[in-house]
Amino acid sequence: MNIAVFASGRGTNLQAIIDAVNRGEIKAVISLVISDRSDAKALDRAKKAGIETAYINPRDFSSREEFDKQAINYLEKNNVGLVVLAGFMRLLSPYFVNRYRNRIMNIHPSLLPAFKGTSGIKDAWKYGVKITGPTVHFINEDLDAGPIILQKPVMIDQSDTLESLEEKIHRAEHQIYPEAVKLFVEGRLSVEGRMVKIRG
Repeated sequence: MNIAVFASGRGTNLQAIIDAVNRGEIKAVISLVISDRSDAKALDRAKKAGIETAYINPRDFSSREEFDKQAINYLEKNNVGLVVLAGFMRLLSPYFVNRYRNRIMNIHPSLLPAFKGTSGIKDAWKYGVKITGPTVHFINEDLDAGPIILQKPVMIDQSDTLESLEEKIHRAEHQIYPEAVKLFVEGRLSVEGRMVKIRG
């Protein structure tokens, strides 16, 4: 199976997936990394790993859908079976979601449905919860609302700072995101309504 990763930033989750593929844990090929930022470190990580990259400038398009159509051209050219969002900071259009429904994964740094949006770690920290952690989910038309694949609880200790909590959550992300991709590639995930069932 060919995988495409969309990333806008540092690409640490991309690197975790690259490493899992290189170890033979994920029996798939990362055939493409797409970014909406030309300076994204994720593009450098991909090039270092010998993965094809594409920078798509959002300012070249009149709408999200037009941007997404260009991205889909790349996906079809590479025969992509799974799209993995790894710190991709653009919302996908309904057109894109419908084309790849239940084949688009995202990771969010809180235990959804709590603390949706772009500041999930900080929001959980400010709220004073005792347990938080990342969620891997399929994308649907609504923000951070698709069927949940995996979650990993992270305890917030009294000695934690916001920075140390961020580090703990990122470590947990790097564990469960490759695992979710592995389950998909092995054909062990099925979606029934809001429920994602894992076989085996």
